[in-house]
Amino acid sequence: MASSRMAAVSVGWESNFFDGLAVQDRKQVLAGAKPRRFAANSVITNQGHPADSLFLLTKGRARYFFDEHGGRHILLHWLAVGELIGGMALLAKPASYLLGSEAVRECNLLVWDRATIRGLVAQYPVLLQNALATASDYLAWYLAAHVALTCHSAEQRLAGVLGSLTEVIGLNVPGGVELDVTNEELANAANVTAFTASRLLSAWQRRGVVKKSRGKILLRQPTRLFPHEL
Repeated sequence: MASSRMAAVSVGWESNFFDGLAVQDRKQVLAGAKPRRFAANSVITNQGHPADSLFLLTKGRARYFFDEHGGRHILLHWLAVGELIGGMALLAKPASYLLGSEAVRECNLLVWDRATIRGLVAQYPVLLQNALATASDYLAWYLAAHVALTCHSAEQRLAGVLGSLTEVIGLNVPGGVELDVTNEELANAANVTAFTASRLLSAWQRRGVVKKSRGKILLRQPTRLFPHEL
């Protein structure tokens, strides 16, 4: 447990959440967190539940999701190491999580309960500024997604999702950038049918832009995914 905590703290140290803090202050903030591990496909935060904890992803991969009342599970922003989950816990007035979050792979996270992180934010106001910067980044992502939904074709939307994922979860390998993502996940994120996603990926594969395999996509020429180059 001690070694896993040290590894988590080491990764957490580099998070943008701690920008502007002195070394000793970072140590104090990290000391207030507890390490937790979530199995792949398990829920980290529940949509609509009290926002009683703030999480920092230190290993693995996660994503936000939204469950409609009709039962549809909508996949949203993918989360990389160093990103925050559950920022509603920072608010002065108790709130609920707007979105759910889940582990795509096994995840390690640092967790602050609401009282602890609120006390640390009062002591180190720059933490709140950094959290607001993260919230601004998320808002920009959702704005881009909404514009794409209303203004772009299915092909452009899917290309945009693949392009953004190269920055978040892309792995540089011989021959291109590899994404550990399924057709269904891509279809959900781009708001297209699984059939449409499969058809477009097959067309790109014939052009040599991508190579498909089970649960993975190799982007051989990522720059050709952008709409003006399709």
